[in-house]
Amino acid sequence: MSKVSYYTAEGLKKLREELNHLRDVERPKASQAIAEARDKGDLSENAEYDAAKEAQGMLEMKIAKLEEIHANARLIDESQLDMSKVLVLSKVKIKNQTNGMEMTYTLVADGEADLASGKISVNSPIGKGLLGKSVGEVADIQVPNGVMKFDILEISR
Repeated sequence: MSKVSYYTAEGLKKLREELNHLRDVERPKASQAIAEARDKGDLSENAEYDAAKEAQGMLEMKIAKLEEIHANARLIDESQLDMSKVLVLSKVKIKNQTNGMEMTYTLVADGEADLASGKISVNSPIGKGLLGKSVGEVADIQVPNGVMKFDILEISR
């Protein structure tokens, strides 16, 4: 049974582009590599042929996985999201109670997470701890080295 994943329009577009690239560009390259290796002679002792076949198998596995993810992907309708609580696609400004440091994160689906651009997964420890919280609340988040407390300062889209 497959797991439904929620994506923004941008994230779903990236997923489609990657899938199309694998199907339209990489798959023909793999077939060509197998054909070239086959032309080099005896297949029983042809390491190049074996490597090309293995690479094709890995590519087909990746395509199948992306097709499954795409089939179970759901687009998030941002206009229907509640602004009073932290949800997927919420931009949250938080303050660490221990050191007073303020951070702003956008909660996104697993496939779109990118810490460098301030996007964290809703399934990460911090993401899970922030979900459902409102401005003014304190989020107690269990992290590997203990419990961190964050004040929710601001929620936006």
